[in-house]
Amino acid sequence: MTRTHWASITAVVLALLFAGGATLATAGDGGSSGPAAPTAESADAGFARDMSVHHQQAVEMSFVVRDRTDDEEVRRLAYDIANTQANQRGMMLGWLDLWGLPKVAPDAEPMAWMASGGGDGKDPHAGHSMAKAGEGSLMPGMATAEQLARLGRLSGERAEIEYLQLMIVHHNGGVDMAEGCVRLCTVGPERELARGMVDAQRSEVELMVDLLKKRGAQVRT
Repeated sequence: MTRTHWASITAVVLALLFAGGATLATAGDGGSSGPAAPTAESADAGFARDMSVHHQQAVEMSFVVRDRTDDEEVRRLAYDIANTQANQRGMMLGWLDLWGLPKVAPDAEPMAWMASGGGDGKDPHAGHSMAKAGEGSLMPGMATAEQLARLGRLSGERAEIEYLQLMIVHHNGGVDMAEGCVRLCTVGPERELARGMVDAQRSEVELMVDLLKKRGAQVRT
């Protein structure tokens, strides 16, 4: 892994965090000049709820592998993913609070905001993204309970490989979701955050593919 690669990831992460802070300030303005808050059924709210759940799993997997390997590259990557996604999760839950919307919508199916194409039923990417949700998982790329249990039983290089394989799939699913928000969300700062997620997670996928190759392992599809 090159210093340039790490620098590019760090730059994207810092830009995301800065944009997220500005978003909270804008969303909390509440002035008459600002746009109306999204509804509970909107793509903005659906993305914030679903991606918060998606991010939480990435944070949990990252802390698991940090405790099960001494490899500094993997530990640093896991820390960066956990830190970034925990911060982004906080931003999205904060938006829901500011919009006066529930963080959990019991009556809404996961990913319904994306499958509906933002209400017009014409999103050509919806079926592709939903097809990536694994058996027993809620959203594209999420690991199943069985996969998480397996990660928790491994250590050393075997844990590193399992984590990288799972996180590549997880990130690719997250990219699909974020691209959906870029297309469908109406809150400008949220779209920008989603666009930043796409760039950052694609860059991290490239890095993780390189780390797998160093270990003689293949990307899991």
